[in-house]
Amino acid sequence: MPVRIATLVCSLLTLGMCLSAAPAPAADQLMMATTTSTEDTGLLNYLAPLFQKDTGIELKWTSTGTGKALELGKNCDVDVVLVHAPGAEKNFVDSGAGVNRRQVMYNDYVLLAPAEDPAKVKGQTMAQALAALRAAQATFVSRGDKSGTHMMEQGLWKKGDGQVPEKEPWYLQAGQGMYRTLALAAEKKGYTICDRGTFFKYEADNQGKPPIVVLLEGELELLNQYSVIEVNPAKCPQAKQALAKRFGDWLVSPQGQQLIAGFKAHGKQLFTPNAK
Repeated sequence: MPVRIATLVCSLLTLGMCLSAAPAPAADQLMMATTTSTEDTGLLNYLAPLFQKDTGIELKWTSTGTGKALELGKNCDVDVVLVHAPGAEKNFVDSGAGVNRRQVMYNDYVLLAPAEDPAKVKGQTMAQALAALRAAQATFVSRGDKSGTHMMEQGLWKKGDGQVPEKEPWYLQAGQGMYRTLALAAEKKGYTICDRGTFFKYEADNQGKPPIVVLLEGELELLNQYSVIEVNPAKCPQAKQALAKRFGDWLVSPQGQQLIAGFKAHGKQLFTPNAK
């Protein structure tokens, strides 16, 4: 083989090896703040790789209470939020911190306790049950973390006797996510309020025999709506609104909604899609 041709072949081989060894270009990254229920149920670990496959965008997230998630949005620490506290979400948008709020899915809240039901509230309305818990001074475990679940629970107490029993010794505040709250309620043989999706996952993790069970459910005021909101680039110039919008578009698309509907734990659907 002539020297010049041999040199060219070697150069091409070397170039090919270099190209094959070169790292693939980094994917666009989208940072989200979201509630613990989307993490605890496994929904995000299910959706994120499918979203990246369809769009090339890598979804990163931090899971916390809705109050903290919205605060991260206001502080420009994330690009998008996926949360479940409609009143707080409205304030977030009205303040200019967020734009393009869209409904994504819902489940509902349930009242849980040991099957023995020490305060005998099964079959009552939620208002009657909370009044009975207060009268009996039955152990109640609250999230106590300004999450969407905590905000909803406080609203239910206020609708009843008008005061959250935060100073009472029987009212315990976990100050942590829903899974830790469920564990504490089971340990203390107390009552708690949980979103149904997280409870279904907890039930499945306990082989269908959890130490606390559903006592009350089905009331309209227990609806648990989730929405996606883009962080406003007018307030946060570094926010990746274009990527955030693509994520929101994907969630509310027929494909995204079908994927949410298909997400189950031991055959039970955890969230119901309801994009408009």
